[in-house]
Amino acid sequence: MANSEVLLVKPVDGLGAEGDRVKVRAGYARNYLLPQGIALPVNNANRKYIDALQAARTKREAKELAEANTAVEKLKTAKVAFAVKTGEGGKMFGAITVKDIHAKLAEQGIEIEQKRIHLGQGPVKVLGKSIAHIKLHADISHELEFEIVSANPIVEAAEKVEEEEARFDKKGRRITKPRKTKDAE
Repeated sequence: MANSEVLLVKPVDGLGAEGDRVKVRAGYARNYLLPQGIALPVNNANRKYIDALQAARTKREAKELAEANTAVEKLKTAKVAFAVKTGEGGKMFGAITVKDIHAKLAEQGIEIEQKRIHLGQGPVKVLGKSIAHIKLHADISHELEFEIVSANPIVEAAEKVEEEEARFDKKGRRITKPRKTKDAE
């Protein structure tokens, strides 16, 4: 397969940042990077442009690092808790997802991209304390602890069994209420 060398004008996840000289498949460069204005072909005319891009890159990275540090300070003071409906034995209806955590943080004035929040094994489906990993920068990440509590009283399974047993008489027959008939009225 043919490869092509290009200069990135904009950062591309998994490929590089602006000012980087990267080798990509010729079709990817020809059909996507060059037409979208994300990259330029490598030649001597672009040398000054590369220097300007690298200077802009250092400024952008310094700004992102400062923003990540301020976000971490805000996250350290953030308290996140969810009250969810539960069923028998404290089993949750639904789950807490990245979208829910993002919404709670936004309510507290902490703006973080949703894609930067990670829940290890996927949505959380149990009551108690859990941890979300937030990767703010290549060098900075934070573990946010959040708590999930029941919004309604938890009915234990044993209590449910006792309620079921109360519906039967001593011989094991179901106790039913007599139906109202037209004659009874």
